[in-house]
Amino acid sequence: MKIRHFLYNAFLIEDGSTKVAIDPGKHLWLFKLNSLIPKDEWKGVTHILITHGDIDHFDYAIPMAKETGAEIICAEELAEDFISHDITKVHRIGVGESVDAGNVRAEGLKAKHGPLSVRLAAGLIEMKNKLREGTQGGQEVFFGPVRIQMEKKEMQVRNHGTIKLLFGFIRLEKDNVDFARGSIGFKFTIGDKTFINLGDTVIQQGWEGLKPDVLMIPIGGVVGNTMDVTEALVAVRLIEPAKVIPMHYNCAFLGIRNINPTDDEMFKSEVEKLGIECNIMQYGDEIDI
Repeated sequence: MKIRHFLYNAFLIEDGSTKVAIDPGKHLWLFKLNSLIPKDEWKGVTHILITHGDIDHFDYAIPMAKETGAEIICAEELAEDFISHDITKVHRIGVGESVDAGNVRAEGLKAKHGPLSVRLAAGLIEMKNKLREGTQGGQEVFFGPVRIQMEKKEMQVRNHGTIKLLFGFIRLEKDNVDFARGSIGFKFTIGDKTFINLGDTVIQQGWEGLKPDVLMIPIGGVVGNTMDVTEALVAVRLIEPAKVIPMHYNCAFLGIRNINPTDDEMFKSEVEKLGIECNIMQYGDEIDI
């Protein structure tokens, strides 16, 4: 069995005729904006697991599913995206629920995307997103401190987004932004190996003693959207894996080459002090398990 990594949270796991793709999203570097998992690697994909609906995790899931006929495992919030494109092999999963999809059995784990704040053009443009719940949504536009537009209506609020222009002189506040939709982690089994992939999440209760063979965990939380190295080490101690693969760090975002830098070598050293193997994987790297 082999695992290949394609940056962000994009992975391929192959075991005989079973080929699992995790989060086949879009590369967000301004001069790429293509599929993280190269299209010549799509052949033979049998299953696609989606941790949430952000474009760096989800953008090529539907094209990959249509081309390969793969079975989909995702949260309820994303299922209709596939069904509306006449993709019918969709397995909905919630936290604590399990699905059997041929050679892959998956269980849903609690995951929650942290807030995301990004500054572009030397701070002239700032974007912020945070998770939010409720039924009141809408949009507000401010010119300096003066609100010049407001629209409020009943809706299922997913989250709240802010875009600031000209150092905040113009500000757009909007609810129900399509951010972190359908967030869920996976504990799944292929053959005799068990994997956990947590997607983009801050640390959560309920991860204690899961003991997978392989844990794929985000460590690039310098901007708050996921766990950072310190929090990820706490999670590793809780989960007790045999092997760890850090992911979702040193990622590009539009004109920023590295929006979430971290010290992966320090993380590896601290994991190994716990007696746990740690593999740092670059784009296209492959390991056998």
